[in-house]
Amino acid sequence: MNSKTGTDGQMLLSGSLDQPESNRSALGSRIREAREAMGVPRIEAANVVGVSLSTFQAWEAGEREPDATKISIYAKKYGLAADWLLFGEGEMRKGSTDKVASSSDSQCQCCDTLGNPVDLDEFVFIPRYNLKAAAGHGAAVAGEKPIFSMSFRRYWIDNFLRIDPKDLSVLSVKGDSMEGVLNDRDVILVNHADTSPTTGLYVLRIEGDLLVKRVQKLPGGKLEIMSANEAYRPFEIDPANPGGDFAVVGRVVWFGRQL
Repeated sequence: MNSKTGTDGQMLLSGSLDQPESNRSALGSRIREAREAMGVPRIEAANVVGVSLSTFQAWEAGEREPDATKISIYAKKYGLAADWLLFGEGEMRKGSTDKVASSSDSQCQCCDTLGNPVDLDEFVFIPRYNLKAAAGHGAAVAGEKPIFSMSFRRYWIDNFLRIDPKDLSVLSVKGDSMEGVLNDRDVILVNHADTSPTTGLYVLRIEGDLLVKRVQKLPGGKLEIMSANEAYRPFEIDPANPGGDFAVVGRVVWFGRQL
């Protein structure tokens, strides 16, 4: 490893860290300790230094060598002392008199079914409600408290759906009107921020019932409400003058199915 001291006293690095395996493992542990102490999700830290999540995980596990430039970015972004990060000497933070306590001491150490550690910061937990969006004649809206939560990858929510997790909930499907698209007992992820339909699958509230249907916006602002099952006839609703209780609850952005 090549190093020099800049005008501000900060250690500047060049090239690869080229650490022995034991040192690489210790460095990875400190990278993770600092991140957890500051409550930074792993995916956020990876984005800050410009590497993939899998690469950052490999750094923390001591399986790969961090690039020196990336480590400098990491230290600067989070105010970490170079001597502590690289060599474990002194305090974690620049100008700190007390080492920041690692949150790993108080958090649950969670593992997958193979015993591999799982970072809960990489997941968001979306409430699953005891409500059924009927793919048929409707289901009464009853019960408002979630019965449990379902976990989804934070990276997928942020980078693919690009939706605030607070705008999401999980419902189940009942009935056969959307058979082949959404089947009875499927679970659906609903974006409650999308309530201005163009074309797509939406959960609707009609006369106090929840329905999941294909919606298409027609000229003049009316909505055509369609089923996948031809036994159910399409109908139209004018959102400006629905003639009764009507609301667009949200758009379906994902579904899950038990085979």
